[in-house]
Amino acid sequence: MKKRFLAGLMAALMAVSFAGCSSDTAETAAPSEETTAAAETAAPAEETGEETEESSEASETPELSGTMKVVATSEDYVTLFDKFTEETGVKVELLSMSSGEVLSKLRAEGGTPSADLWFGGGIDAFMSAKDDGLLEQVQFDAASELADEYKDSEGYWYSKGITIVGFLVNEALTEELGIETPGSWTDLLDESYQGEIVMSNPAVSGTNYAVVNALLQTMGDEEGWNYFESLNNNIAYYGKRGSDPLNKVTSDEFAIGISYIDRGVEATIEGSDIAIVYPADGIPWVPEGVAVFKNSENVEAAKYFVEWLFSNDDNLRMLADIDKKDGLKLIKPSIEGIELGYDTAILMKEDLSLFGSERDAVLEKFEAIMGDKAEA
Repeated sequence: MKKRFLAGLMAALMAVSFAGCSSDTAETAAPSEETTAAAETAAPAEETGEETEESSEASETPELSGTMKVVATSEDYVTLFDKFTEETGVKVELLSMSSGEVLSKLRAEGGTPSADLWFGGGIDAFMSAKDDGLLEQVQFDAASELADEYKDSEGYWYSKGITIVGFLVNEALTEELGIETPGSWTDLLDESYQGEIVMSNPAVSGTNYAVVNALLQTMGDEEGWNYFESLNNNIAYYGKRGSDPLNKVTSDEFAIGISYIDRGVEATIEGSDIAIVYPADGIPWVPEGVAVFKNSENVEAAKYFVEWLFSNDDNLRMLADIDKKDGLKLIKPSIEGIELGYDTAILMKEDLSLFGSERDAVLEKFEAIMGDKAEA
């Protein structure tokens, strides 16, 4: 069936999908292609006076051993961690878990985390974990090459990518049900969509928490909460994983999913009756974090991994390929081989410092709205 992609926006967005931070205090508009790269930092020159390489490299590998335990949003990162093992000898145990689940588990562990490294998930959870004193400070030379908007000013978390959100529409179902394809967030309130919309629980999905906070910022608290009260009437189910809307729309369970969009999603739906819609009234976005857990068993290996990742562009390009996203170009503007193919003006203006500071209050209020529609 012919895809009804949103006119105007799709011309800029079909070339590449991408996923979407500000400092902890300053309000920021959506990221810009004109983001200025931080001054390039070179390693100290050798005593011979020879110039060092232009690109930053991680410092000489320290003496590391044992196993590094990682909680990540996907098991797809195994190839990246295999490379780290090959170069350092540190074994890696990988567990897939959403950002909200990680934060809840971390708080329950009371300062004795069962993992060493936190890899991926919405930055709001990382901000909250920093405020709770649950993260380890990590500082390294190459951090100066990362844009200030995408790293904690004190080195407690860094961004590894950017996630954006749109709609997935099962056009076979919409035709069968006699309903139109929605083109905006406002359209989702139409009563014809009752019981046909699925999104993930924002308490466990950083992506969908970004949707809630971004729309509250855009609409204002009163109008925003009224919006979610009305939207809840049309939502049949709140999943516990960020991938639930994609899985349930592609399996014909629901007509519309509020979902992250990237090249992986595009590949999944290619040749099917699933359409991608980028809402005309703005696209929410959120950076994805990387951090080391305070008091973890192999904290030195985890800290070195962060340096190893961001100090070597080959490692970052491997990460971007795994993620199927190009937002690393915003995080590290000097990187070569990754190019943005979209107009960042279509992204919502967001103050991401509010993502962390308002998280608990927003989720408490949203939980009351969801009621028994949220999967435990």
